Amino acid sequence: AQEHGVRLVLEALHPMFAADRAVISTLGQALDLAEPFPAETVGVVVDTYHVWWDPDLERQIARAGAEGRIAGYQVCDFLLPLADDALLSRGYMGDGFVDFATITRWVGQAGYTGDVEVEIFNQAIWDQPGDDVVATVAERYRRHVLPFL
Repeated sequence: AQEHGVRLVLEALHPMFAADRAVISTLGQALDLAEPFPAETVGVVVDTYHVWWDPDLERQIARAGAEGRIAGYQVCDFLLPLADDALLSRGYMGDGFVDFATITRWVGQAGYTGDVEVEIFNQAIWDQPGDDVVATVAERYRRHVLPFL
C-alpha cells in the first residue's frame, strides 16, 4: 500500500463480532497493529457503534490523535435488544447507549477535523421514507454530535 500511496485504515469491531467477522476488538489493538507503519500509510477509524463500551477509549483516542492516525469518525447508536443480525442493531444517535458528547469531544481534542460519517445499518430505518431518514439523521447530528466537535 505504501509503495502505491494507499492508506490502509483499521477499524475495531465490537467484541461480539470476534467469532465470525473481526480480529480487532479495541482501538488499542488497531493502534498496536498500525504502530510499525507510518501514520500516512496505516490509520484507524473511530466507530462509536463498535468502541463505545471500551474503558480505555479516552486514552486510545488521544493516542490515535497524537500519532496522527485518526482517518475517520463514524457515528450511530448501539441498540438493544440486538437484531437477529447484530450488525443491524445500529440506530439514530440518541436512541441507544453511546455517549456521543464525550466521545465526540475526545475525538475533537485528539485533533480530528475530518468528515463525520453517520453509518446506520438497521432494516427498520432502511424501510422508512428516505426524506424522513435524512431529516432525522440531520436533527440528531445537530443535537448529539455537532456541538461537541
